[in-house]
This record gives sequence, C-alpha cells and structure tokens, in this order.
Amino acid sequence: MGRGRAKAKQTRVARKLKYDSHVIDLDRLRQELNVAEDSEPDDEVPAPGDRQEGR
Repeated sequence: MGRGRAKAKQTRVARKLKYDSHVIDLDRLRQELNVAEDSEPDDEVPAPGDRQEGR
C-alpha cells in the first residue's frame, strides 16, 4: 500500500508536461548542461558493422 499518492503525483506531472506550453530557455539549459556555445561536436563513432577487424 502507499503507492496511490506517488502514482497520483506522477499522473499530475505527466499531465502538466503534456498539456502546458513548452517554453524552453536555451541559455539556462546550456548553463545547466555546462555546454560552451562554441563547442565542437564529438567525432563520429563508426557503426559496429562498419569497422574492419584484421582483414
């Protein structure tokens, strides 16, 4: 027992995320993720089937 409150809260949060307007503060998001504005993307990682091992 006791799952009722947790499930109700999850339902409220999910409903809020689904129906509320989605205004994203990109500057704040960058700051939270510690990403520099001029950072370079990582090099591409080859797919597992693309590499040639000992051929």
